[in-house]
Formats: sequence, C-alpha cells, structure tokens
Amino acid sequence: MPEGDSVFRLAARLRGQVSGRRIVAGELRSGTAAGSSLAGWRIAGLETHGKHLITWLDPDFALHTHLLMQGSWTVTRPGRSLPVRVRPAVRVRAEFDDGSTLWGIDMPVVDLLRARDVPAALAHLGPDPLRDDWDAAEAVRRLGRRPERMFVAALLDQRNLAGLGNLWVNELAFLSGIHPFDPIGIADATSLVERAARVLRLSATVPAMYQVTTGSTRRGSAHWVVGRAGKPCLRCGTPIRVRSETAGDPERRRTWWCPSCQPRRR
Repeated sequence: MPEGDSVFRLAARLRGQVSGRRIVAGELRSGTAAGSSLAGWRIAGLETHGKHLITWLDPDFALHTHLLMQGSWTVTRPGRSLPVRVRPAVRVRAEFDDGSTLWGIDMPVVDLLRARDVPAALAHLGPDPLRDDWDAAEAVRRLGRRPERMFVAALLDQRNLAGLGNLWVNELAFLSGIHPFDPIGIADATSLVERAARVLRLSATVPAMYQVTTGSTRRGSAHWVVGRAGKPCLRCGTPIRVRSETAGDPERRRTWWCPSCQPRRR
C-alpha cells in the first residue's frame, strides 16, 4: 500500500505535469459521480493528507482519491494512450489541449466533492507530518488515548497520525527498540512522533532516501527488518522474524522484528 511519502511524491510529480492545465475532454468512470464529464475544469493544484490525494478543480470542486493497494496515476504524452490491457481499469480520464492525458487507474476511491466539503471528508484523519498544519502535540495526544493498543496497530491507525503504512510502522518499532506487539503506552510518545515525522519527511523530500531507513541504499540493506525474514539483523546478527497478516483483522498486518533488539516487555 502506498504510504504518505509515496502519495506526497506522486502529488509533486503531477503538479509539474498538470497543475494549471485546462481539461478539454474526460470523465469519471467510478464512484458516485461516475459518468460525470471533466471537460471545462482547470486543475488548480494538488494536495495530500496522509495517503489521500486531493485534486482541486477550478471552479469550486475537488477530486478525492485513495490508491489503496493497487491504484496509480500516470500522464501520457500527446498522441499516446494506455496499453489495451490497462484501459478497462481506468477510473479517471482528463485530456488537455495539447493532447496529453492524465489517467487514474484502478483506484477504489474516487469522490467528486464540492470544495467546501473537502475538510469534512478528511476530518477523520490525524495530523500529517508532511503538511504545513502538522501538529505533533495532537498526534501525541491521540496515541495516548489507548495506551494498551499494540504498537503497530496504533501507528497504522490513520486517525492518530496520518501517512504511516506497514513499512514505516515496522521500521519505527525497530528504531524505537519496541516489540511490535507490545502496547504503544510503553513508548515515549513525544520521541516516537518526532522520529516518525523526521523519517517520513526525509523519505518524501530527499530523492535518494525514499523509504530508506538504515541510511544505506545498497540492495538488501535499506530496511532494518521489513522484508528481511530469516536474514541476520543488521545490528546484532539475530535472524529477523515475521508474522503473517491475519485475514479479516486490519490490526494484524504482516509484521517483522528482531527478537534481540526488540524483546517483549509486556
């Protein structure tokens, strides 16, 4: 699943390609507004909140999308189109006056909103370290509401802190020296939130550091625990363990940890 840094980078790329452009043809092919024409609107800008992307449409509308596991955005050059096999998955099409086209592909969430309704649509989300309105103290407060909750589950809950996905919460557990299934209440929440904000910003803004947690970009050494099941811990040499996700339980994602660096404390 794309994480907040992924969507932030996506928005930055799309801004350079489509911001300020007027749509001459196109439509929505999914969501409650499926069939609506996009012709005549201008893309006024793009904004992210956690894993959510808002595409502002002038005048007075916005497109709210979420990629979940499979969605993507791409822009084709004038005279080019998508491969035939991809076309059935198109959910958004927006063609510009030079013939280039913005495509939203296989996105489960496609909502056309009045601009004034965007804040309400995102009101459930917690503070986002990649936004100008980031509020670290509020993130700390929200994490403290359920101190008994599992570390990884609390950080995956977008209502507490928006933008962290499975990769980051597992890596943050290692960096914090906390077993992923221990309660979030044993962590120093202030330090944890500061660390989460720092790594997410680094990943989102420094080209060579995208989702690199160890500081090394060498193949197989970019992550402390994620994807390293059975391999020696880069810090102590103990084999990394993994627990598979539990079907139907959103709090039981696939989880990696080092049993030596992250001993159970509960």
